[in-house]
Amino acid sequence: MALLQCQSLPGIGCSGIALARARVQQCLAAASHAPLPPPLLRANGGTSTTGRSPASVKAGDAIGFGRRGRRGLRVVAEAAAAAKVTPVSPGGVSISDVLWPSAGAFLAMAVLGKLDQVVAYKGVSLTIAPLGAVCCVLFSAPGSPAAKKYNMFVAQIGCAALGVLALSLFGPGWLARAAALSACIAFMTITGASHPPAASLPLLFIDGPKFHNLQFWYALFPGAAGCVVLCLIQEVVVYLKKNFKF
Repeated sequence: MALLQCQSLPGIGCSGIALARARVQQCLAAASHAPLPPPLLRANGGTSTTGRSPASVKAGDAIGFGRRGRRGLRVVAEAAAAAKVTPVSPGGVSISDVLWPSAGAFLAMAVLGKLDQVVAYKGVSLTIAPLGAVCCVLFSAPGSPAAKKYNMFVAQIGCAALGVLALSLFGPGWLARAAALSACIAFMTITGASHPPAASLPLLFIDGPKFHNLQFWYALFPGAAGCVVLCLIQEVVVYLKKNFKF
């Protein structure tokens, strides 16, 4: 048979045919060991059932993996942010964090009490309830918006003046209190000066006859004047908290 094949192909020797046959067998053997394409690609001649080429399928997988990776990073970032705002347990508060603010409040009321003796002949007082609330804000939460100097002084002066105006318009009574308080909230919202202790100043003026003689001087005394003293003491408390921890 081999001899007939050799004779039927003029110009090609038997050795050349044998060499070609060996090469064909090598190619068939290599093809038999090659990995098969995915079933979806075999059925559609190298393309998926959705009409996408293998290259586009790989690109889509890469994009999907990138989105999943970004989503995972976002979850990790949110978890880290939540860990930063976790409240400190009572057991984690140091003695200095308790001692210095408390000592500052004691010193503040002592200084205001001494100043009361100076202005006692006028029948007014610096140790008023709103300043007690200011002490709490300045010493226990110095980083809060209510402790900012702009918020504090703008709200103290503005709300005290609104109390004087409400009393002059409506006289003593529930209408003056209601109008003054609503005006204070509107004033702090418009100016962006959020300082809750200042909202009690109009009520103190309307219900405190000893302050009526001050008229619009009440906008500066005792609220704003007392806050100046408290801010000076707050600076000392903040310094001690940062530099003397135990």
